[in-house]
Amino acid sequence: MSIKTLTRAVALAAPLIAGAGVLAAPGVAGSQSAQTPQPGYWEYTTSVMGVRDTETKCVRPSEINRFFGGLSTRRWQCVYPVREVGGGNARFEGTCTDRKGRRVNVRLNGPYQTESFSFRGGAQLSRGTPYIPASISARRVAAQCPANAEYF
Repeated sequence: MSIKTLTRAVALAAPLIAGAGVLAAPGVAGSQSAQTPQPGYWEYTTSVMGVRDTETKCVRPSEINRFFGGLSTRRWQCVYPVREVGGGNARFEGTCTDRKGRRVNVRLNGPYQTESFSFRGGAQLSRGTPYIPASISARRVAAQCPANAEYF
């Protein structure tokens, strides 16, 4: 794989994996269950082909369903037709599309808890090409967000 191709892959896949990873917990409908990730101040680290990126976001109670149930970032709009969540494990498969119409296939799976999750999988830049290894690990840093926190 050339440096140009690798750079393009990381540029396309990193935000995608970040978006896909944080949605990988159960959707919330009205009430919070003991196994549902909770609102608060979250830190998550994405890794795509060895390139790591860490961010923190504040997630309000009103944003939990959007945050964990189908995140779409400023750059990517994601849809996950395969969404299996329960018993502390989750598996997602879907696609994300950017504003220019570029699509990336995504697969992620792994364990989740109320204050953390860790997913491994990959992103496929075009049909028929191998998936690029990717992961996301997240943890809830605090129940309350600091005054200067960036909101989801």
